[in-house]
Amino acid sequence: MNMVQYDESVGTLERRTEHVKAADGAATPGVKSADRTVELLELLSRTSEPLTLSEIQRELSYPKSSLFVLLRTLVARGWVETDRRGTGYSIGVRALLVGTSYLDRDPVIRAATRVLEELRAEVNETVHLARLDGPDVVYLASRESAHQLRLTSRVGRRLPAHATSLGKALLAQRPDEEVDEILPAELVAITPQTLTDRKALFADLAVTRERGYALERGENTAGLGCFAVALAYKYPAPASEAISCSVPSVRLDDPEHAAQVADAIVRHAQELGAILRTAV
Repeated sequence: MNMVQYDESVGTLERRTEHVKAADGAATPGVKSADRTVELLELLSRTSEPLTLSEIQRELSYPKSSLFVLLRTLVARGWVETDRRGTGYSIGVRALLVGTSYLDRDPVIRAATRVLEELRAEVNETVHLARLDGPDVVYLASRESAHQLRLTSRVGRRLPAHATSLGKALLAQRPDEEVDEILPAELVAITPQTLTDRKALFADLAVTRERGYALERGENTAGLGCFAVALAYKYPAPASEAISCSVPSVRLDDPEHAAQVADAIVRHAQELGAILRTAV
């Protein structure tokens, strides 16, 4: 069972120096060559098949001559790889090494490892740790269920926050006005069940706040439901990470199992939040 890939559109940069948004949303000066390198790597990271020079140029609108030099440099440094014919470009192993170092040093991931394993063992369902990044959630860690019918996910996957229980758990930590600023103007429908109406989404977030956990069914993957709880350890700042438990609909339809999962994820999220308050 595969999750739907979510892609963001890629903009273009034409001036020598630009103002780009930093992680905190502030405008900061950007260097054209650095911006182009990052945009190129982000584009290749979102594609499952190699892209040709012409395809990359069409997406990014860079001059082909400078784009070719940039690609050749990144290939030489291992950040980009070419196919057998040398005409297709994809993300290279260096990107994996840098991503792995991020995971290795992140204190939240380290602290969550034992709790995720205990949660997975208790409910025998696939569990995740994710972080809010702009309007999306990024998966930082996963532990798969032992069931034959289970979700297969991967670390590093990015999905729209409004279409996932992880994202809803984190958005519910914020007032609707802030949520409105975080989300894009148009909410993308990943499945027919995805909430794309802001009024309906805000109503769902209100229920999440009152209930203490987020729940979605089939909003990003058909036939799959998911519970999620935000990790409250930054008070008074809103949470930026959450844990979730994905359950196929055939098992989610069992009220006893659904209640077991909901109870377990709330308890383990509280435990992990307490650990993080002293560890981070």
